[in-house]
Amino acid sequence: MTAVQLVAGLGNPGNKYAQTRHNAGFWFVETLAGQCSAHFAFDRKHASEVARCNLHGFDVRLQKPQEFMNCSGGPVAALARFYQIPRNAILVVHDELDLPVGTVRLKKDGGHGGHNGLRDLISHLGGNDFLRLRIGIGHPGHKDDVTGHVLKPASREDRTQIEQAIDAAIAVLPDLLAGRVETAMKHLHTPDSQ
Repeated sequence: MTAVQLVAGLGNPGNKYAQTRHNAGFWFVETLAGQCSAHFAFDRKHASEVARCNLHGFDVRLQKPQEFMNCSGGPVAALARFYQIPRNAILVVHDELDLPVGTVRLKKDGGHGGHNGLRDLISHLGGNDFLRLRIGIGHPGHKDDVTGHVLKPASREDRTQIEQAIDAAIAVLPDLLAGRVETAMKHLHTPDSQ
């Protein structure tokens, strides 16, 4: 497996959305940037905030697309093309309704599962063979409540659980960066690891 070269966190730009559950992908890359003392800068050409990190000896770009979630595929595809990063070297980090709060799962390939950000990414990248890090935000119980759920700030308790899930995912990054995806999955998906 190819080593991860780009970590793209999905979310919605602007202060209005900064604390909402839909921005769990942004929270992940912001935490990662903080740990390696990297700073995001706006990259107009690729409609994104981008940071560059040296993580465990690997040169990695972190990205927060500054288009709305449902249109995040264009910025990610543009940045990947510019730096000649293949799809299977991209890790996309996003919120996941179908996972309980505080759960985090790594997935290779697959469809969009109704997630409009992933749908747009698959379309713009021309394939689905990229890695996904799915951060559980829980389901509100009824499909009519989904929009309100993802666009509301997480409760303090939920935010704490999500942050713990982010820390668990960051702990397996050395394996991901080295291309050891199966090892990372094993560590992340074992109950004792979270």
